[in-house]
Amino acid sequence: MHDTTIEIAATPDAVWAVLSDVTSWPAWDSGVTSVDGTLALGERITVSVAANPGRSFPLEVTELHPPHRMVWTGGRPLGLFRGERTYTVEPVDGGGSRFRMTERFSGLLAGLITRRIPDLQPSFDRFAAGLRATVEAD
Repeated sequence: MHDTTIEIAATPDAVWAVLSDVTSWPAWDSGVTSVDGTLALGERITVSVAANPGRSFPLEVTELHPPHRMVWTGGRPLGLFRGERTYTVEPVDGGGSRFRMTERFSGLLAGLITRRIPDLQPSFDRFAAGLRATVEAD
Protein backbone atom coordinates (compact mmCIF):
# COMPACT_ATOMS: atom_id res chain seq x y z
CA MET A 1 0.00 0.00 0.00
CA HIS A 2 1.08 3.55 -0.72
CA ASP A 3 -0.36 6.57 1.02
CA THR A 4 0.23 10.31 1.19
CA THR A 5 -1.64 13.06 3.00
CA ILE A 6 -1.15 16.82 2.80
CA GLU A 7 -2.92 19.93 4.08
CA ILE A 8 -3.88 22.53 1.47
CA ALA A 9 -4.85 26.13 2.26
CA ALA A 10 -7.93 26.12 0.04
CA THR A 11 -11.50 24.87 0.05
CA PRO A 12 -12.32 21.32 -1.12
CA ASP A 13 -13.98 22.86 -4.20
CA ALA A 14 -10.75 24.67 -5.13
CA VAL A 15 -8.68 21.51 -4.60
CA TRP A 16 -11.16 19.46 -6.60
CA ALA A 17 -11.07 21.93 -9.50
CA VAL A 18 -7.35 21.25 -9.98
CA LEU A 19 -7.49 17.53 -9.10
CA SER A 20 -10.36 16.76 -11.46
CA ASP A 21 -8.68 18.51 -14.41
CA VAL A 22 -6.74 15.30 -15.05
CA THR A 23 -5.36 16.28 -18.46
CA SER A 24 -3.46 19.16 -16.78
CA TRP A 25 -1.65 16.89 -14.28
CA PRO A 26 1.59 16.83 -16.34
CA ALA A 27 1.84 20.62 -15.92
CA TRP A 28 2.29 20.30 -12.15
CA ASP A 29 3.43 16.70 -11.58
CA SER A 30 6.69 15.74 -13.28
CA GLY A 31 5.92 12.05 -12.68
CA VAL A 32 2.89 12.08 -14.99
CA THR A 33 3.57 12.47 -18.71
CA SER A 34 -0.05 12.27 -19.90
CA VAL A 35 -3.59 11.50 -18.83
CA ASP A 36 -6.14 10.70 -21.51
CA GLY A 37 -9.83 10.14 -21.12
CA THR A 38 -12.86 11.68 -19.49
CA LEU A 39 -13.26 11.87 -15.74
CA ALA A 40 -16.72 10.36 -15.40
CA LEU A 41 -18.10 7.35 -13.55
CA GLY A 42 -17.50 4.16 -15.52
CA GLU A 43 -15.16 5.84 -18.02
CA ARG A 44 -11.60 4.77 -18.87
CA ILE A 45 -8.63 6.94 -18.02
CA THR A 46 -5.17 6.12 -19.41
CA VAL A 47 -2.19 7.38 -17.42
CA SER A 48 1.41 7.46 -18.66
CA VAL A 49 4.20 8.02 -16.15
CA ALA A 50 7.83 9.09 -16.40
CA ALA A 51 9.01 6.14 -14.28
CA ASN A 52 7.84 3.66 -16.90
CA PRO A 53 8.27 5.28 -20.36
CA GLY A 54 6.38 3.69 -23.20
CA ARG A 55 3.87 2.01 -20.92
CA SER A 56 0.45 3.37 -20.06
CA PHE A 57 -2.00 2.25 -17.42
CA PRO A 58 -5.68 1.89 -18.38
CA LEU A 59 -7.91 2.52 -15.39
CA GLU A 60 -11.65 2.72 -14.81
CA VAL A 61 -13.26 5.47 -12.77
CA THR A 62 -15.15 3.28 -10.29
CA GLU A 63 -16.25 5.99 -7.83
CA LEU A 64 -16.77 9.70 -8.37
CA HIS A 65 -18.16 11.95 -5.62
CA PRO A 66 -17.15 15.57 -6.34
CA PRO A 67 -15.60 17.38 -4.57
CA HIS A 68 -14.58 14.73 -2.06
CA ARG A 69 -13.65 11.35 -3.52
CA MET A 70 -12.73 9.45 -6.65
CA VAL A 71 -11.43 5.92 -7.13
CA TRP A 72 -9.62 4.52 -10.16
CA THR A 73 -9.29 0.76 -10.59
CA GLY A 74 -7.17 -1.36 -12.92
CA GLY A 75 -5.63 -4.79 -13.10
CA ARG A 76 -5.78 -8.22 -14.64
CA PRO A 77 -8.82 -10.28 -15.62
CA LEU A 78 -10.49 -12.75 -13.28
CA GLY A 79 -9.39 -10.82 -10.20
CA LEU A 80 -5.82 -12.09 -10.49
CA PHE A 81 -4.49 -8.60 -9.77
CA ARG A 82 -6.30 -5.42 -8.88
CA GLY A 83 -4.94 -1.97 -8.12
CA GLU A 84 -7.16 0.67 -6.62
CA ARG A 85 -6.11 4.30 -6.25
CA THR A 86 -8.30 6.53 -4.08
CA TYR A 87 -8.20 10.32 -3.98
CA THR A 88 -10.00 12.09 -1.13
CA VAL A 89 -10.44 15.75 -0.26
CA GLU A 90 -12.00 16.73 3.04
CA PRO A 91 -12.50 20.06 4.77
CA VAL A 92 -10.41 20.91 7.83
CA ASP A 93 -10.97 23.50 10.52
CA GLY A 94 -9.95 26.96 9.42
CA GLY A 95 -11.17 26.65 5.83
CA GLY A 96 -8.48 24.45 4.37
CA SER A 97 -8.54 20.90 3.04
CA ARG A 98 -6.82 17.62 3.63
CA PHE A 99 -5.86 15.70 0.49
CA ARG A 100 -5.10 12.00 0.71
CA MET A 101 -4.10 9.56 -2.01
CA THR A 102 -3.86 5.83 -1.35
CA GLU A 103 -3.19 2.80 -3.51
CA ARG A 104 -3.93 -0.79 -2.58
CA PHE A 105 -3.22 -4.00 -4.46
CA SER A 106 -5.09 -7.28 -4.18
CA GLY A 107 -5.60 -10.58 -6.00
CA LEU A 108 -3.78 -13.87 -6.38
CA LEU A 109 -0.86 -12.29 -8.27
CA ALA A 110 -0.55 -9.20 -6.05
CA GLY A 111 2.51 -10.46 -4.17
CA LEU A 112 4.35 -11.36 -7.35
CA ILE A 113 3.47 -8.18 -9.24
CA THR A 114 4.05 -5.74 -6.38
CA ARG A 115 7.61 -7.04 -5.94
CA ARG A 116 8.35 -5.68 -9.41
CA ILE A 117 6.78 -2.26 -8.78
CA PRO A 118 9.31 0.38 -7.69
CA ASP A 119 8.77 2.36 -4.51
CA LEU A 120 5.97 4.75 -5.43
CA GLN A 121 6.08 6.79 -2.22
CA PRO A 122 8.29 9.56 -3.68
CA SER A 123 5.91 9.95 -6.63
CA PHE A 124 2.89 10.05 -4.29
CA ASP A 125 4.53 12.74 -2.18
CA ARG A 126 5.54 14.72 -5.29
CA PHE A 127 1.96 14.51 -6.62
CA ALA A 128 0.51 15.85 -3.35
CA ALA A 129 3.09 18.65 -3.15
CA GLY A 130 2.43 19.63 -6.78
CA LEU A 131 -1.32 19.66 -6.19
CA ARG A 132 -0.90 21.88 -3.12
CA ALA A 133 1.47 24.29 -4.91
CA THR A 134 -0.88 24.59 -7.88
CA VAL A 135 -4.04 25.09 -5.81
CA GLU A 136 -2.43 27.57 -3.43
CA ALA A 137 -0.95 29.59 -6.34
CA ASP A 138 -4.42 30.25 -7.78
